[in-house]
Amino acid sequence: METFQTLLAKRLTGALLKSEFLDAGELTQATDPRFGDYQTNAALILGKQRAENSRAVAEKILQNLDVADLSESPTVAGAGFINFKLRSDSVSKKTAELFVDDRLGVARSTSPKKIVIDFGSPNVAKPMHVGHIRSTALGDALARIATFLGHEVIRDNHIGDWGTQFGMVIWGWKNLLNREALQRDPLPEIVRIYKETNARSTSDPKVREACRQELVKLQAGDKENTDIWNECVALSMRDFEHVYELLDIHYDIQCGESFYNDRLAGVVDRLLKSKIAEVSEGAIVVFFPDIPELADKPCIIRKSDGGFNYATSDIATVDYRVSELKRDTVWYVVGAPQTLHFKQIFEIARREGHKADFRHIPFGNILGEDRKLMKTRSGENVPLRQVLEEACARARKIIEEKNPSLSESEKIDIAQTIGIGAVKYADLSQYRMTDYVFSWDKMLALQGNTAPYLQNAYVRIRSIFRKADVAAPVRGVGTETGISRRQSAVATTQKFILKDAVEIVLAKRLCQFAEIVPQVLNDFRPNILANYLFELANNFHAFYEACPVLKSDEPLRGSRLSLCDLTGRILQRGLDLLGIKVPEKM
Repeated sequence: METFQTLLAKRLTGALLKSEFLDAGELTQATDPRFGDYQTNAALILGKQRAENSRAVAEKILQNLDVADLSESPTVAGAGFINFKLRSDSVSKKTAELFVDDRLGVARSTSPKKIVIDFGSPNVAKPMHVGHIRSTALGDALARIATFLGHEVIRDNHIGDWGTQFGMVIWGWKNLLNREALQRDPLPEIVRIYKETNARSTSDPKVREACRQELVKLQAGDKENTDIWNECVALSMRDFEHVYELLDIHYDIQCGESFYNDRLAGVVDRLLKSKIAEVSEGAIVVFFPDIPELADKPCIIRKSDGGFNYATSDIATVDYRVSELKRDTVWYVVGAPQTLHFKQIFEIARREGHKADFRHIPFGNILGEDRKLMKTRSGENVPLRQVLEEACARARKIIEEKNPSLSESEKIDIAQTIGIGAVKYADLSQYRMTDYVFSWDKMLALQGNTAPYLQNAYVRIRSIFRKADVAAPVRGVGTETGISRRQSAVATTQKFILKDAVEIVLAKRLCQFAEIVPQVLNDFRPNILANYLFELANNFHAFYEACPVLKSDEPLRGSRLSLCDLTGRILQRGLDLLGIKVPEKM
C-alpha cells in the first residue's frame, strides 16, 4: 500500500520530467498545517540552480502536475514552496484501506538487510545501572522496528565478561568473600570484594601482584579460578535476566568478550601478515596516517606485555558477525565516548576488505535533578533494577488512587506496564544524543508527552467499546493473524464518513503512520515515532471531545467507532515498536 507521501512524490517526479527539470528537492509532511499537509522545496532548489525565479519555476511545475484525485489544487507559498492539501474523500478512502490492513499501511523493505544489533552489553560482576537504559531501550526499539520492516535481525548482548578486573574479583573471592551475603544478594557482595581489593592493591604492592597472578592463572585455564569466574558470570547473568524480564527484552545471542578469547592471537597474526598492523615500541599497533582525525591516534591491538585489549576483541567480533553470522549490516548501540574507538575498528574492517555497513549509534547521558550524571547520594551509579522497581511502585500508587476497585493481580500487572513503559518512553522520546533529566513526576504524568498519557488514550478507546458492548478485537501485537480483513462487529463500515474538521485531522494523522515508521531507521531516531504517537493521542482526544461516538446515528456511529478502533490499533502497534505495552484498564 502506497502512502500519500509516496503517491505525491511520484506525481511530482513525473511533473518535473514533463517540465524538463531534473528531479530535485524532496516532498515532506508540511511543517505548518495551515498551508497544507505536504510540501516540496523542488522549485526553490531548481530556481537557484538555474538562476530563475523560484515562484515561476513552481508555476511551471504545477502546469504539468496532476494530483486532482489526491489533493486540492496545490498552492505556491513564500519564495516558491509548493503545498498540497489532501482531499477529504481521498483521506476517507486511504483510511478505509488502512482499516483492513494488518500492517496498518507499513510496507516491508524492498531491500531487506541482515543486521546484527549490539546493544545493552553490561559488565559482569557489576549490577546494571540506570545509564544502561539508554543502550538497552534504544537497541530494542531499533530491533523491533527493523524486524517489522522486514529486515533479518540478530540481537547480540556483547557482555563484558573478561578483563583485568577479574584478577581483583578472584583475589577478593578467595580472601574477603562473605558466603552468606553472596547467597542473599550476590552482586552487591561481588562489588564489595572488588572495591575492597582494588583499594588494597592501590596501597599494597603485594596485593597488586597477587591480583595479577590470579588473572594470569585464569587466562591459563586454572580450574579453581575458572570455576570462580564461571560462578561470577552465572550470578551476574541471573541478575541481568531479572532486569531484562522486567523490561520485556530478549537477545538472540549473548556472546561476551570471553567468547572471542581463542581468536585474539589469530587477529594479531593476520593483521601483521597483511601489514595493516606493525610493531611499535614492543606493541602491535595500527596507524592511520591518511585519516586526519585518527592520524595521531593509533590503535593498539596487542600491548607490549603481550596482553590483548578491547580493540582486539572488537576486531574478532567483526570477523564473527560478518564471516560466520553472515551479516551485511552491523549496528553498535554504544555511548558517545566510544566514537573514536569505533572509527578505528571500522577503518581496520574496511582495510581487511569487509563490505558490511558498520554503524556506531551513540547516545547522550541520563542526568539527575542537579543536571549532573545520575548518582546515588554516596556517589555510586543508580542500579537499574532499583529504578525499574521504583517505577512500578510509583505507578501502583497512581492506580490505587485512580481505580482502587481493580483486583490485586490487575494492579500488579498494570503498574508494571505503566511503570516500565514510563521509563522507556522518557528515554525514547528524546533525541538519542540529548542529555535528559530523569524526573519521576514528569515521566509518570497522565498529561504531556509521556507513556501514561498515550496508554490512557488507548484505555479510553477500549472503554468506548466496552460501553458500546461491541467487540473490538483483542490483538496480539507482533502477529498478523486472527484479524484478517477485520471480521468483527466494528468492521461493518466500508467507507469512513469524515465530516468534522477534527476527525479529518485524526484520519490524516493515522495515514501518516506508514510514513513515520521507516523514517526512524534513517538516523536511528525512535523519538520521531514517539512524537508522532503523542500527536496522534492529542488528535484523538480532540476528536473524542468534539465528536460524539456512541450517541451518533448510523452510519456515522459505525464510522467513528472504526476510527477509534484504528487509532487504538496504531497506538498499540506504535508503542509496541518502542517496546512499550498497553493496559486494557488504568
